[in-house]
Amino acid sequence: MNVNSANFNHTRKPKIFNQPERFIEGWYWVIPSKKLRVGEVKPVTILGRELVIYRGEDKQAVILDAYCPHFGAHLGEGTVEGNEIRCFFHHWKFDSEGFCVEIPCLEEPVKVKAKSWPTAEKYGLIWVWTGETPQQPLPFIPELEMEESDSALSARFITNCHPNVFMINAIDAQHFNTVHKLLSEFNFEKQELNENAITFTNTTQESPDSWLIKLIRPFYKKPVHYHLCYWYGMTGMITISLDFLQFHLIFASRLIEAGRAEIMTILMTKKRLGIFGRLHNRLVLWLSKFVAEDFIKDDNKIFQTIQFNLKSPIDLDQPIIQFIDHLERQKALKWGTWYIDRMNDGEVREIEKRPKREKWHDELVND
Repeated sequence: MNVNSANFNHTRKPKIFNQPERFIEGWYWVIPSKKLRVGEVKPVTILGRELVIYRGEDKQAVILDAYCPHFGAHLGEGTVEGNEIRCFFHHWKFDSEGFCVEIPCLEEPVKVKAKSWPTAEKYGLIWVWTGETPQQPLPFIPELEMEESDSALSARFITNCHPNVFMINAIDAQHFNTVHKLLSEFNFEKQELNENAITFTNTTQESPDSWLIKLIRPFYKKPVHYHLCYWYGMTGMITISLDFLQFHLIFASRLIEAGRAEIMTILMTKKRLGIFGRLHNRLVLWLSKFVAEDFIKDDNKIFQTIQFNLKSPIDLDQPIIQFIDHLERQKALKWGTWYIDRMNDGEVREIEKRPKREKWHDELVND
């Protein structure tokens, strides 16, 4: 039976979901923390925008636009001095907020600023907020929100499909039976944590054909709880819960050229103290790696060839429709510029949102 939704029209092209030129303002991963040493600067391109990232003596990661606001030299060629970065070309120096603090040929620097971006570190990754001021905390797993946790980075891979399409795989009820033979019935319950995060929960007895169920059934007869939390449509967090064990997986994706997805897999577990606690966590993270690999291995060939087009939704597709509707109500930014992307009567307009500043010229970049 086809589903009816007041908020979804499958004949209308979504303005955000599966669109290669738009993404939601939010937190996105940049590079693993261990890849950036103190005093090191690197060029990076995230969601189509060229940036530089460096780590000062205070060990804090800093992200600026890539090009010096004087002549447009790439700051990735520069050097880190203390907590500041000096451009290689004319040796202008900028602090961690992007303000010019020194020009060798002048007694006082001119009032100019390189664009800086909010930066944070968690789960072994450096993250960037793609707007002026973070409106949400870093993505978190609801079950571990109040807990200290251990994490480990796992597989990093690229798919030929959009990150949104990769994400809905975890709430595609039909494919769990047809591909994985994992769950026998589905009744996803949706809850919106905030404007940028949505959760889906399902509790069920799994199929005895599943390798996971064959492994645990001699010791565990109760239902398994399956919980998902999506942030910005591109970071998906999966929790598979038994009474005595939980697997927490994060698939952090970002949009790259041609509407493809670059995905980092993060394994999580509640922090446990002592020698036995650390050994327990190592075992759980090791097992989580196999769960994550099993989750994607059979679907990978689909991710490389799929051309998503939801023409005939049925009842089991309701969570996907709810996911799309949640996405469509968020703030869209333009891939490459990170400007606000407005659509009125089918016309798309890019709006560069600039903060008000009394003392500094803003972003005098040589375009």
